[in-house]
Amino acid sequence: MRAIETKNISKQFGDLKAVDSVSFSIENGEIFGLLGPNGAGKTTLISMLVTMKKPTSGTASIGGFDILGDPSSVRKSVGIVFQDPSLDEELTAFENLELHAAMYGVGGKDFKARANEVLGIVGLSERAKSLVKTFSGGMRRRLEIARGLLHYPKVLFLDEPTLGLDPQTRNAIWDYVRKLRKEHGMTILLTTHYMEEADSLCDRVAIIDHGKIIAIGTPKSLKDSLKGDSITITTADPEKLKTAVEKEKLSDCSSVHDGKVSFCVKDADKRLASIVAAAEHNKISIESVELHKPTLDDVFLHYTGKTIREENGSVIDSMRTRMKAWGRR
Repeated sequence: MRAIETKNISKQFGDLKAVDSVSFSIENGEIFGLLGPNGAGKTTLISMLVTMKKPTSGTASIGGFDILGDPSSVRKSVGIVFQDPSLDEELTAFENLELHAAMYGVGGKDFKARANEVLGIVGLSERAKSLVKTFSGGMRRRLEIARGLLHYPKVLFLDEPTLGLDPQTRNAIWDYVRKLRKEHGMTILLTTHYMEEADSLCDRVAIIDHGKIIAIGTPKSLKDSLKGDSITITTADPEKLKTAVEKEKLSDCSSVHDGKVSFCVKDADKRLASIVAAAEHNKISIESVELHKPTLDDVFLHYTGKTIREENGSVIDSMRTRMKAWGRR
């Protein structure tokens, strides 16, 4: 029995298909990454999996429980940490956990023992009686993870868990996620647009764009699928250079983004000289050249035609709003 299995699940809002016939499965104890820009369908998909939204068509199961046929069992089986802050900052950390426990029927001695346990897991034991409004953004995020663990979920959903956090706090959250899988055997579905996060944490990843899964596999297999190295060139005329290189058949794939043009090539050292020669022949000036092994950013660019940074134009505003809401100092 798989931890998560979806079967042609779709969600439509008017004429917009937010999730379009998505099918995949996640094994028990797996850390699975769902990668994509804002608006790609990640949060809508999770909302259906945790029974907050009903699919327009198709279905899914969590731990063998059907999201339509047995939503109560599904809800008891999952923990959820959504990207928007949802703590009561006028309550203490312990009181926030107490409120959540009441919703899931975790009470009495079981609650106190479990609350102390999850606060210890995320390193907040000494702040149990502190008001949440005194917490930093990273501490609040850790408390939200603790809250999601309170009722012993089999599957934990983390929706953009490190959005807007500083690199040090992000690395700390990553360590907690690894610890959950290693020590508790928990299945974790992680959504993110940080490609390095997915590469570091996930056993497998799926790239979702416009509501569809367009690629799925281990980070290594997806990077290997590009079959070569990546060359990124900054130039005043990227489209002209792309056309010139394609005409000479010097690359296996190419795309224009952010005023640059990227090429997938084999034997990059040899091909680079030919690409530069093609640029000179066509009187195209080159400002800079970057040569590197494929990353998940390159994979996303290959399958979608854009960098995830281009797709996420509203992320900075979202981060600023969240930082204000969290009262970060």
